[in-house]
Amino acid sequence: MQCIRQQASRSKSEELLHQAQSKKVASLNSKLLGMEDDPDLQFLLSGTELVKVRSGSWKKTRFYKLQEDCKTMWHESKKTLRSKQTFSVEDIEAVRSGRRTEGLRKYTDETLELRAFSILFRGRRKNLDLVASSDEEAKHWVSGLEKVISNVGSLNQQMKTEHWILNCLRKADINCDNKMSPQELKSFLHDINIDVEDEYVKLLFEKCDQSKSGFLEIMEIKHFYEILTQREEIDVIYGEYAKTDGVMSAANLLEFLVKEQREQVDLSYAGRLIEKYEVDEAAKAKQLMTKDGFLMYLRQPEGLIMNPANKSLYQDMKQPLNHYFISSSHNTYLLEDQLRGPSSTEAYVRALMKSCRCVELDIWDGSDGEPVIYHGYTLTSKILFKDVIKAIKEYAFKTSEYPVILSLENHCSVEQQKLMAQYMTSILGSALLTKPLGENMPTKFPSPEELKGRFLIKGKRMNKLEALFSDHAAGEEEETVTEEEDCRNDEEEGEKDTSKKPKKLKLAKELSDIVIYCKSVGFHGFEHARDSQAFYEMSSFKEGDAVKLAEKSANEYILHNVDKLSRVYPSAFRTESSNFDPVPLWNAGCQIVALNFQTPCKEMDLNRGLFGQNGLCGYVLKPAYLRDRASEFDPITLTRGPWLKHKELHVMVISAQQLPKVSQKAFSIVDPLVRVEIHGVPADKAQKETRHIQNNGFNPMWNENFQFDLYVPDLALVRFVVEDYDTVSHNDFIGQCTVPFSSLQNGYRHVPLFNKDGDLLSSAGLFVHVMAVDAE
Repeated sequence: MQCIRQQASRSKSEELLHQAQSKKVASLNSKLLGMEDDPDLQFLLSGTELVKVRSGSWKKTRFYKLQEDCKTMWHESKKTLRSKQTFSVEDIEAVRSGRRTEGLRKYTDETLELRAFSILFRGRRKNLDLVASSDEEAKHWVSGLEKVISNVGSLNQQMKTEHWILNCLRKADINCDNKMSPQELKSFLHDINIDVEDEYVKLLFEKCDQSKSGFLEIMEIKHFYEILTQREEIDVIYGEYAKTDGVMSAANLLEFLVKEQREQVDLSYAGRLIEKYEVDEAAKAKQLMTKDGFLMYLRQPEGLIMNPANKSLYQDMKQPLNHYFISSSHNTYLLEDQLRGPSSTEAYVRALMKSCRCVELDIWDGSDGEPVIYHGYTLTSKILFKDVIKAIKEYAFKTSEYPVILSLENHCSVEQQKLMAQYMTSILGSALLTKPLGENMPTKFPSPEELKGRFLIKGKRMNKLEALFSDHAAGEEEETVTEEEDCRNDEEEGEKDTSKKPKKLKLAKELSDIVIYCKSVGFHGFEHARDSQAFYEMSSFKEGDAVKLAEKSANEYILHNVDKLSRVYPSAFRTESSNFDPVPLWNAGCQIVALNFQTPCKEMDLNRGLFGQNGLCGYVLKPAYLRDRASEFDPITLTRGPWLKHKELHVMVISAQQLPKVSQKAFSIVDPLVRVEIHGVPADKAQKETRHIQNNGFNPMWNENFQFDLYVPDLALVRFVVEDYDTVSHNDFIGQCTVPFSSLQNGYRHVPLFNKDGDLLSSAGLFVHVMAVDAE
């Protein structure tokens, strides 16, 4: 959350005073970040000129500097209506030194390698490609930004709030006199997303103005800060258990953990929490937890909605590959829509860094003999296949070490297919799987554990895998003609003539030979698949076909996926790269449900929710009844079985903290409401929402109770959504958090909120009480 009110123009004396104050504030912020006297930080605060690179002809010199809050980057702009521009370091995904982005490689000379660097942003914002005036300056920028990003990210919630309030108050002090007038106070409340009556501002001001001077000075502003950040709901909870002279002892904390949080812990665990989170050293020495320490604990992983044990790698990773849901991307090369959007190697980097483990490569003949990737028959831009493979090689295993599947959508001639195979084998090297594991013909998939750090190719293969272990079978094989991948010809946007037959393509042996465990075959019914399809032969399903199978033949689909892999992809008619609901396909055991990662939407929230567990490794073990050859599970009819575990979920939505503004207009205030959604089998789907709170995004309070009945909790996802209520149009999205039901923690919990791109809103959150119990 940021304070966004524009400053009034200042006189010369006011400007000098402002600059002096800026240095003091910068010093306070650098100390808060643990970077006091850091030379790189001082360099950023001074700023320098950098060359901004957009194209071969657009290279402009601009001044960049870090502002006094040590979190906001300012740079000049020559646009007529915008004389300056800022962005937060919290919006930065990564800083890369050297010419490592498409733009810098394409538009700058190799001699600038040590002077070039790039700032990569979260979400859809374009990279900022920059060139410093010297190697040394580039090092300062990269090192300084990396340290600031790391230190800002390491602030605990209390320190974040302190930092945020300090800098908001600083902006509210327009005339830089270290005092706050009633008008400055009202403007400040608007800045932090609270709209209140003048009478309330007057009462609040008078309560804090103990000196009766008509201004709030340092200690009075501190008192105002304490009133502003007081959490009544926390006071009530803490007061009930602070039974040792008004403070919590370890025994009192244990009582809270067992009774309210329903945790099976002992006294030593409570003592460790006090040691870890108590902020008062004197209290800590006596094994006591103050209210500030208690609030600190509630904002840490142990106090959040998701069980921290499930955030780390906790599942068995030694099951066959097809026993897992696999985080998968469709049209991975696109940054935007699939008609005119740009293709970029950066799209692969973003997906892989978000633990996507199956990426799609749509490959066509390039005019100069080099295979290219783009969305065929459209205006999407083209990128070189070899550049994509290099990017995949570099970033595939930075977030997760588990295997990556390259799903090839092959439209190339034999010659360029040979080149594709050559690039993959030379660039990916020993990480590319080119033969089955072991000495004998496999009868099932290897596990993710066995395939750590490996690449699997999904595509057409000329012959059966068994041919590798039989000289006779191998000798009988001849080069075959294959249909295009995934049977998608009937959906190609450029083919309007439905009487056209699917094109036939010859398959290069070199490309065929590196397809091992993911051989693409057409789907001709479950009976045919049982009788004729080997375990390593997998089918891809168009969204509509897959949904029909999941609705009408769910159990057959589940049994098919017990032995084989299935990939589901969005309809080609989703020209804006929208997504379908992945949940019914997961319920049917489909492992590779490919979504458009480039499109912010509820479906991607659900995908991030499912794969947010298990160490963000991109693999989630399917429930036992989706891995059992004798399973009778049907998510539609819900016959009795081990999957039926009727639970009651009680959710009390208590409050929210520091919600961001939806509109950047100075006096825009949100009217927040909270919706709790259940996504799972049809019998479990439900949603309920609170009333909206008028004009308060800073500390709204609801205290509303909801109850949900869940019958297959293993497959349920719980989504908390915060919206800005609007009477005349659709509500505006503010933030959300999706958690697997099996990972929910009972009791009083904070819920972190994520923006539409899946990035954490650092200061915002919900406070809820959750209780899941067996239904009677």
